[in-house]
Amino acid sequence: MSIWWSLHLRREAASVPLARRLLLGTMETAGVDPDVSYELSVALTEACANAVEHGGAGAAPEEGPDGFDGPGAFDDPDGPGGPAGALSGAYRVTAYLDGETCRIEVADSGPGFPYAEFPAAPSDAEHGRGMRLIEELSDHVRFGNRSGRGGAVVSFDKILKWKDAPSLLMA
Repeated sequence: MSIWWSLHLRREAASVPLARRLLLGTMETAGVDPDVSYELSVALTEACANAVEHGGAGAAPEEGPDGFDGPGAFDDPDGPGGPAGALSGAYRVTAYLDGETCRIEVADSGPGFPYAEFPAAPSDAEHGRGMRLIEELSDHVRFGNRSGRGGAVVSFDKILKWKDAPSLLMA
């Protein structure tokens, strides 16, 4: 079974629970173990919160009246969105459930990450703990920058476990 969805969300706090609820609903429908679903939803919440807080400080082209710069804004550089597709008022969340793995990607148009490795955040630090939490809740994490267009990309994977009862999709 494969499920794929992508959301283009405004950089507003209200968008974070929307992405989380969609992920949890998808996982429940697919029959994913609730503990795994919860861990992924917490990691997604952290990644989205970072995109909302930090994801628009970079340079961006003119936006349309709705805050988006048109279709394909987050497509590949060679795709319809072109290299100038950065957004200052939005971010993208994409989730792939494919076989035994879930991959989630959150991309924004902020300044990106200044370094490839994150220094360890002290336990009393005001910032930086969310990235460590994403690392702890996932099996594999990649923090990177969008090439040519600016912005950060957080991608994380987790091996799925399934409920004992069959899911709605398998019934």
